[in-house]
Amino acid sequence: MLALTYVAIEWKTYDREAIDTGMVNMEDFEEEDVPITELQNTPPPPPPPPPAPEVIEVVEDEEEVEETIIESTETNQEEIVEVEEVVEVEEEEEIGDVPFAVIEDVPIFPGCESKRNNDERKACMSEKITEFVNRRFNTELGSELGLSGINRIYVQFRIEKNGNITVLGARAPHPRLQQEAERVVNQLPKMQPGKQRGQAVGVLYSLPITFRVQD
Repeated sequence: MLALTYVAIEWKTYDREAIDTGMVNMEDFEEEDVPITELQNTPPPPPPPPPAPEVIEVVEDEEEVEETIIESTETNQEEIVEVEEVVEVEEEEEIGDVPFAVIEDVPIFPGCESKRNNDERKACMSEKITEFVNRRFNTELGSELGLSGINRIYVQFRIEKNGNITVLGARAPHPRLQQEAERVVNQLPKMQPGKQRGQAVGVLYSLPITFRVQD
């Protein structure tokens, strides 16, 4: 009895119209037109034409070219030359003319060899030159030229490296006086040359000559 009662409670019934059988109606779907694409076989473009070839003109060269033969610079043991040590010789700088007032070693006038220093040699030289000019100069020339009073002459000369005298110029009130002064100075005796830094150099000397013409 219990089993029948359980089956009667659990028994269920369904309406046949309410059951969805799950059937699909294919008529509800519309047919879709698919466009047909036609593939066109287009040929590729032709390649560009090749560039025109350059025209090369061949010129015949009639001049013969002399080939230069390059000799090898390699040496063997027999060609090796011994090189001696080169000693560089320092050239002495040449010193120009130096004024008498600043010369290191004063030129020595004949008769002044016993003087020991420059000051004594300068004084001796000036004294000797003055005596020499006074004895040789023609003082009567002023009267012959009609000059009067005190006349001054300036002579510049150079004592060369070998001791000789070279007159560089003279100034005087009259050309005859200038010539006479140059003549006398050119007769000065040869001297021992002056030195600068131990080297013989030319020494410049300015000599004033003054004489009075008696009226």
